[in-house]
Amino acid sequence: MMTGNSGVINYGGSMKIRQSAVGDGATVTVREKNRTSARRADVGVITILGKEAGAVHEVLGLRQVSDSSLPFFEGTVAAQGTNHRIVAIRALEQGQRSTVVAFEQLRRHYNPAIVVLAGIGGGIHRDVKVRDVVVTTRVIYYDLRKETPHGRRRRGEELKAPAATGHAVNSFFTAHGEPAKFPSLDGSGHFQVLPGPIGSGDAVIADAESEIIRYLKAYNDKILAVDMEAGGLTQAFHEQDGPQIVRGWVVVRGISDDSSAGKNDDHQDLAARHAALTLRHLLPYLPAAST
Repeated sequence: MMTGNSGVINYGGSMKIRQSAVGDGATVTVREKNRTSARRADVGVITILGKEAGAVHEVLGLRQVSDSSLPFFEGTVAAQGTNHRIVAIRALEQGQRSTVVAFEQLRRHYNPAIVVLAGIGGGIHRDVKVRDVVVTTRVIYYDLRKETPHGRRRRGEELKAPAATGHAVNSFFTAHGEPAKFPSLDGSGHFQVLPGPIGSGDAVIADAESEIIRYLKAYNDKILAVDMEAGGLTQAFHEQDGPQIVRGWVVVRGISDDSSAGKNDDHQDLAARHAALTLRHLLPYLPAAST
């Protein structure tokens, strides 16, 4: 028998002791290993191209996080008397899959109230002009399909953001007009911001009469634009689980081309900057993270 012990006794075998102290009055101070996990943001932003990321960083005044292994950019934007905590990440690659991963990275490290996909897209509707912006809470994923001896049969799937997010976007257009108009960043008049659904899939479309565009117009003649990432965002939101739940999503697409054979990169920079400026105007209407 042993009495008066203030240490550790082992009568045989192996034992590991970590983050522990032995003796009278001993204490342990454990340092947090991952500071990033403690951060919070009101709005998380996903971009794809470098020019999209650069536009968001410039317009929102974001700075790179120095102590993270992931390329996060942070900042606080004051709008209508409220400070909005913003975090942005550029997806590794174009397409739906990298967008899913970027969504999870934002959710895991910052748990934002809402995630915005911001950047450029192709217009497919007569009401949308190059350099305009489309803001949407409705995405039609068009790449679900069946290949048959008689041809391809597409099975479009529409996903909508939660009603609270839809109301937030509606409030933006109530305040600014529908369509909203803002001064163009190149000094050439104004650009329009329009609400309406977009199509999303894995194709780069450079044919205004393509089978995909014909399908989308038949599916819903109010579809305004197309991109290659919004379907991934909506699916990631739909399948999220665990304690850190994003409450909504929005897609903001500056129109850089008309999805025709004349498609080029000439207007990408300005379209990306117009999308970032629209996001800044949209911030006061988006929900904030709980503290």
